[in-house]
Amino acid sequence: MSLNDPIANCLSHILNSEKTGKSTCILTPVSTLLISLLKILKDHKYIGDYETISEERGGNIKVHLLGNINSCCVVKPRFSFTKHNYERFEKRYLPAKDFGLFIVSTSQGVMTHKEALAKGIGGKLIAYCY
Repeated sequence: MSLNDPIANCLSHILNSEKTGKSTCILTPVSTLLISLLKILKDHKYIGDYETISEERGGNIKVHLLGNINSCCVVKPRFSFTKHNYERFEKRYLPAKDFGLFIVSTSQGVMTHKEALAKGIGGKLIAYCY
């Protein structure tokens, strides 16, 4: 397994585990970006609870799956996102208007695109999920 993009590897592992019908999956390596991404997915009911298994270098997280993900993937390259050009990316990556979510990195932290639009700030697109 290539570790050039650990966020992409973790999201593809979650998606593959969901498609094969597994109830849990173990993600490694752990980063603060991955934890904030999992928190957003949990808050929007795409995944169940998650717990840290090991605290050693790299670490492991056990994620409980609910079977609610149709697709999730990172956005490469990390496009800049503003409130004016959001619809272009929505048409490109999401299947329908107001269906699914983008996870964006902003100056105020990692959040969904709807939260960023409500605050009137832009950032970088990290991933999408629906």
